[in-house]
Amino acid sequence: PNVCAVQKLIGTNRKYFTNCKQWYQRKICGKSTVISYECCPGYEKVPGEKGCPAALPLSNIYETLGVVGSATTQLYSDRSNLRPEIEGPGSFTIFAPSNEAWASLSAETLDSLVSNVNIELLNALRYHMVNKRVLTDDLKHGTTLNSMYQDLPIQIHHYPNGIVTVNCARLLKADHHATNGVVHVIDKVIATTTNSIQQIIETEESLETLRAAVAASDLNSLLESKGQYTLLAPTNEAFEKIPRETLNRILGDPEALRAMCAEAIIAGLTMETLEGTTLDVGCSGEELTLNGRPIIANKDVLATNGVVHFVNELLIPDSAKTLFELAQESEVSKSMDLFRQAGLSSHLTGSEQVTLLAPVNDVFKDGLPSVDSNMKNLLLNHIVRDQLSSKYLYHGQKLQTLGDKELRVFVYRNNLCIENACIAAHDKRGRFGTLFSVDKMLTPPTGSVMDVLKADHRFSTLVAAIQSAGLTENLNRPGTFTVFAPTNEAFRAMPQGELNKLMGNAKELANILKFHMADEILVSGAVGALVRLKSMQGDKLEVSVKNNVIHINKEPVAESDIMATNGVIYAVNSVLQPQASRPQERGDEPADPALEIFKQASALSKVSQRTPRLAPVYSRLLARMKENSGGF
Repeated sequence: PNVCAVQKLIGTNRKYFTNCKQWYQRKICGKSTVISYECCPGYEKVPGEKGCPAALPLSNIYETLGVVGSATTQLYSDRSNLRPEIEGPGSFTIFAPSNEAWASLSAETLDSLVSNVNIELLNALRYHMVNKRVLTDDLKHGTTLNSMYQDLPIQIHHYPNGIVTVNCARLLKADHHATNGVVHVIDKVIATTTNSIQQIIETEESLETLRAAVAASDLNSLLESKGQYTLLAPTNEAFEKIPRETLNRILGDPEALRAMCAEAIIAGLTMETLEGTTLDVGCSGEELTLNGRPIIANKDVLATNGVVHFVNELLIPDSAKTLFELAQESEVSKSMDLFRQAGLSSHLTGSEQVTLLAPVNDVFKDGLPSVDSNMKNLLLNHIVRDQLSSKYLYHGQKLQTLGDKELRVFVYRNNLCIENACIAAHDKRGRFGTLFSVDKMLTPPTGSVMDVLKADHRFSTLVAAIQSAGLTENLNRPGTFTVFAPTNEAFRAMPQGELNKLMGNAKELANILKFHMADEILVSGAVGALVRLKSMQGDKLEVSVKNNVIHINKEPVAESDIMATNGVIYAVNSVLQPQASRPQERGDEPADPALEIFKQASALSKVSQRTPRLAPVYSRLLARMKENSGGF
């Protein structure tokens, strides 16, 4: 109990406290890690017992600093007279530099902090503090916190790979609770130097093009402001390597030019080039590498508000790309060809805020479909109005498409689906659009369950049965139905006499039909090894997948995901039997003739489902069972 996993980067002192969502494939920047285990914050070992069962009592922030590996911060808070404040009442957050962070400061920098009657040290420490309790759940990407030193801003970045930075200092240990606040340990000390990042850009000849980019993006004031940023500054040479058209678009778009902290790249981010290829950003010793090559021309140019690294490759993040640029050379490139052929490029390259549902290339392994007016309308329904994020979608949400269709969102334990198409990869969020890779072509619903069945000649017998059983109104009303619809072939497999008898008994017919229906929508992408649904008749339905084929009660499904406005339909070539018609053998009853019939019927039930000619035998056995048991 209470043991946390830590990944240590071999050959360094770097540690990454990980969890199930951010395991980093046991590698950081392409380098192997060693997994070790430590007591989670607030717990300690007990001799002779497993894990870390002992919960430590909460202390104030000053005492907590000594426990979490920030004893140097604790020492300096005492020396700077900050101690009484962080021992006393209140609710504070301190981003405490680790002992190693303090030790990495130059003697000159450290001397400047502890001189001047310790006022600089006090100011520096208060700059690491916020006058309220802030937990990691509150550290949202792009947010700003006001520090306790002149309310100067602290910049927060929370990256998709789980890395959290505070003014580009990486969060090492988070959420150490104290009686008067919370302590987060970070890997750097926020320091000051003589020139701002903007002043460095203005005076460096090799950054002339970047100067224009910063001005075009209105970042001058940001790069002059106090804070702690890391700018990977592309040199003139880097800008010359990309097409002029793309450069002009980026320079003319302020939102496409936000910088990224180097710490996130050190942590092993992957990026894409303008052509859509993935760039592996890693580390080799003290160097950053791009696809194994050093990208740093001049590093660690310190500024008053951060650090500048000169790079000779221009890294264009997803957030600056169009949807077409996001998709090039990716797993949805064939979809992009289809959208281009349909004349829909303008929706995917302009400033229109949309979300693209792009089927992965495997969907088109037999070739791209021909593009006609129907296909164009279908593709328009793969473009959703507004730029969305899959993590904020919720079950039952309605999405409007450019084709004026309404799509439903289905959230399952193991998948997230929009109509019949389920998300196959993480979002790619571009400048104006978001790319959702999906596992199949989407089929928007065209009518109610009853409308769809009537329009399909395969279900004419089922439609007649539904009308005879008085269920038509149910399947026309708004709802969330899953219908395992027997085809005409399924009914033809039944003995004619048995079929006539079933059709002539409205109550029994309704009972059988309700066994084919569930009052919740289950699309095929949500089916794992086994999913159980409660039928509207009351018995359970077992939906499974085997060899990529959906099965219902072990019977293969002929066609999946026929979407309706009030549900989903599966075509099945057999009529399913409720459990009451398939009694199970029991071993706790005395043997008698009825039980023997019971056993034979149970065995023949399974056989009769596979062999239609045995169905009459099974029917006669059922009749004998009723006679011997008084009608059950």
